Amino acid sequence: MEFLLEIMTEELPSSHVRSALSQLQEKFSRELEAARIGYHNLRALGTCRRLVVVADLEPAQPDEEELVTGPPRQVAIKPDGSYGPAALGFARSQGVAVEKLEVIKTAKGEYLGFRRLKKGRPTAEIIAEKLPEIIAALNFPKSMRWGERTFRFSRPIKNLLCLFNGQAISVEFEGLKATNRTRGHFVHSPEVIEVNSLADYERQLKEHFVLVDPEERKKSILAQFQKKLSSLQAEVYPDEGLLERLLWNVEYPLVIMGSFPEKYLELPIEVLATAMREGQKLFSVVKNKRQLPYFLGIADAPTDPRGYIASGNERVLKARLEDARFFWENDLKVVLSSRLPLLSQVVFQENLGSYADKADRLEKLVAYIADRLELKAQKRELMEAARLCKVDLVTEMVREFPELQGRMGGLYSRRQGYSETVSRAIYEHYLPEGLEDPVPSTTGGAILSLADKLDTIVGVFGVGISISGSSDPFGLRRNAFGLCKIILEKKFHLSLYRLLEKAIALLSPRLTVPAERLKSICLEFFEGRIRFIFEKQGYRYDLINAALAAGIEYLDQTEARLKALNGLKQSPDFEQFILMVKRVKNILKEPPRARFNSSLLKDKEEKELYSALKIITKNVEEMLNKGDFVSAQKMIFRLRGPLNNFFDRVLVMSENKKLRNNRLAMLAQILALISKLADYSQIVVENEKF
Repeated sequence: MEFLLEIMTEELPSSHVRSALSQLQEKFSRELEAARIGYHNLRALGTCRRLVVVADLEPAQPDEEELVTGPPRQVAIKPDGSYGPAALGFARSQGVAVEKLEVIKTAKGEYLGFRRLKKGRPTAEIIAEKLPEIIAALNFPKSMRWGERTFRFSRPIKNLLCLFNGQAISVEFEGLKATNRTRGHFVHSPEVIEVNSLADYERQLKEHFVLVDPEERKKSILAQFQKKLSSLQAEVYPDEGLLERLLWNVEYPLVIMGSFPEKYLELPIEVLATAMREGQKLFSVVKNKRQLPYFLGIADAPTDPRGYIASGNERVLKARLEDARFFWENDLKVVLSSRLPLLSQVVFQENLGSYADKADRLEKLVAYIADRLELKAQKRELMEAARLCKVDLVTEMVREFPELQGRMGGLYSRRQGYSETVSRAIYEHYLPEGLEDPVPSTTGGAILSLADKLDTIVGVFGVGISISGSSDPFGLRRNAFGLCKIILEKKFHLSLYRLLEKAIALLSPRLTVPAERLKSICLEFFEGRIRFIFEKQGYRYDLINAALAAGIEYLDQTEARLKALNGLKQSPDFEQFILMVKRVKNILKEPPRARFNSSLLKDKEEKELYSALKIITKNVEEMLNKGDFVSAQKMIFRLRGPLNNFFDRVLVMSENKKLRNNRLAMLAQILALISKLADYSQIVVENEKF
């Protein structure tokens, strides 16, 4: 049976809408499962003024057998087996024949009782009971009290609509009674609407200028984009973040198109797009990646017959672009390097000094990384990029549009004659800003970004600042994701341990956390991020555990280990080898008490195992030096046969102490070699028996 809930509110911020819909879907599914009510097609829809949940629900809970217990057996049944007064009284009070009573065994002993069928409660009754609790449990980043009530919500609730099988459910919440009525668009069609089904609800709302399904709104916006730009053969400058935000800010999207004077096209497209987006939430129009003198906007209205919305945006945008052109021209009059002293007046973090201090550390850190990567030809230019990368923070353009930091430094440095290596590194050094963002396209940008993120992470943790689930003011998680992603995608063979040591050394005068403790904190933090990246790529959790256990010093090798494990998991030798490794590890619960001595080898099978170990070790080490983990792993698998023979015919725990310790020492050598590839004991296999 069809269920429909609409919570109508005053206008909600887009982030609050998305959060509330996610919570509603999760809370409804949890309550329905707890109440044993079957459901299908549970969805959360909505706009900036409506939080909507729809689903197909079973009409009632399923009936269930209920066990009713009464008096203890020894009291209720006489020695001759007949029912005593306690049994008769219990049967009479429950309205059942005494013959239906039976002895029921429980943890506390034997009792007299009976079984009966408990009829399931109607779904409508359960919804009426649970709905107020669900609404009251919704959380928002910021909430407010409305009217005289103490209840807090993101915005005042104006109306409740709640239908089940076409009938209104009698629910009351904070003085509001649910009905089958709602309203259309709050400005253009605020009439009261009575509905009797989801299809009727969606149809009537559309007639009253509300598209309640976000996917339908998005399709409408994209179709209007295409129609507006078809004659120009142009496209919208990509901005998924803005589109997602506006999607939840309107109920009936209308795409409007406007223009601006061509003289502003001399500004970089980054500046134009930002000036349009910030404040006015407009989209740039481009053709062949070049800005055209047009913009698109999204209004919450059915029409704009006189063009008032477009012309109003044109007037405001012209003023903003004039400001932007003024900032651009004024900033270019000052050479970037001459602004360096101003960075000493801009605080990075009170205990970590100014941006001038940070730039000095970055210059040394990129020089260190360039040396490790043997980039002697680019080293000097990368150091110059590091010295200048934060200078745009004191430009007028970035003061007006902070989101352009980095990019403006790159644009200004190119205009002022700096090399492409320098300008591109500055332009890209904040990338990636999120897990889905691309890494810097140039090696220089990647190195500078890596250094910047590393300095921030080590510095913030190093002065004792910790992060929580909701508090990460310096974006340490984002920076750590970016750092790991750069190393992996750029295939940088860099020691994470040495990078941390270098960053800690540069920051040492300012740190309050001991160096070794800080290094441990950072490595644990990085391991969490790299684990998340691998999980997002679809690798099995146990394979990830096995690869990470071998160490994360070189992330490119960690990834290579994981890929090798994933590629060979279907091998017929894989599971048997895993079981063999687990057996070795179980035997070696404590380190061997003696060093291995090949002259003590006695039996043929242990001699053959040692001979195979020497050959395999030599080959594996050569393969690992080349980074060929797949071949190294295949080579390691060759230990399986000699190990099997060894375990089948040689008593490891010999009564002879010297032989026992020597055999354990040889197994320890085998385990040490295997551990260079992965901790295979972390891998889950079926039917583990030793």
